[in-house]
Amino acid sequence: MFPTIRLGPAALPTAGLLTILGIYLLLHVVERTALRLHQDANRLYGLSVTLIIAAFAGARLTFVWLYWPAYRADLLSIIWPLNSGFNVWGGLVVALAAGFFYGRYHQLPLWKTADALIPGVIVGLMVVSLIDFLAGPGFGKLTSAPWGITQFSVRRHPVQIYELLVAALALLAWWQFHRERFFDGQLVLLTTAVYSGGRLFVDAFRENAWVTTAGWHILQILCLALMLLSLYGLGWLAENVKRETGDIV
Repeated sequence: MFPTIRLGPAALPTAGLLTILGIYLLLHVVERTALRLHQDANRLYGLSVTLIIAAFAGARLTFVWLYWPAYRADLLSIIWPLNSGFNVWGGLVVALAAGFFYGRYHQLPLWKTADALIPGVIVGLMVVSLIDFLAGPGFGKLTSAPWGITQFSVRRHPVQIYELLVAALALLAWWQFHRERFFDGQLVLLTTAVYSGGRLFVDAFRENAWVTTAGWHILQILCLALMLLSLYGLGWLAENVKRETGDIV
């Protein structure tokens, strides 16, 4: 829809500009949530920067490794341009590994840290949805609903807007419970359950969803598993607190 944004005589790529602004917003949110949960904001800020750098580097290097013949003749193309050529799963694995070692080195408690990081993660996912809406290839199924948008000359579900609303609901859940949480890990698991449950529903309206050979939506399968694991984790942590304190959670 809007692959570029014009600022005077300059035409900037929408995806790149939103990515930069999104990273800034993500880091700001993590810093604020760390302070609100009385955690070390500098440590969590550093962890977030580490995760972002590791994710970009891992995603790029994994893509290069998968398509090495295309880069072998021109090694400079490995680092430039960087406007395309990333593997999401490679970036995720490298980021998780980097975050694990950073957390171990600085002795960050797992659940407390995750409680403070999850709003930043949701904000990052919101930026991804916004980029997909403005400059990405994603589009929804056909609809006659009055809130549909015109894409490719037909009316379609604004599926990325649905994703933004789901993310906003997940952030609201975090905000609602952050002052009265009963145990560490409650916020990250609750927020994850709300977001994954919402995406499980919303992905049904996406026309170009990833599907298996049998027609199952891959993202829906992942979201269902993530939602169930989060709900199970909430119950498991609550039971642990009950056993340790003898109180009803």
